[in-house]
Amino acid sequence: MTALREQLERLVDDMVARGVRYEDAHREFEKRYIAGALARAGGSVGKAAELLGLHRNTLSRKVAEYRLRRT
Repeated sequence: MTALREQLERLVDDMVARGVRYEDAHREFEKRYIAGALARAGGSVGKAAELLGLHRNTLSRKVAEYRLRRT
C-alpha cells in the first residue's frame, strides 16, 4: 500500500471516529482539491479545469460556490 493511501485511510478512519458527516468531509475535500489545482494553474480556471478533468463552466461555478480566490 502506498504512503498516500495509508495517510488517506488514517484520515478517513479519524474523521469517521470523530463523527464528521460525509457531506461536510466531501465539501471540504472538494474545496481544498480545487484550491490546490487553481494554485498549481496560477489562478487560471481553464488550466485548473484541465488538470481536474472538469468543464471550465463547472469549475467556475464551484469556485464561486466555495468563494475561492484565483491567485
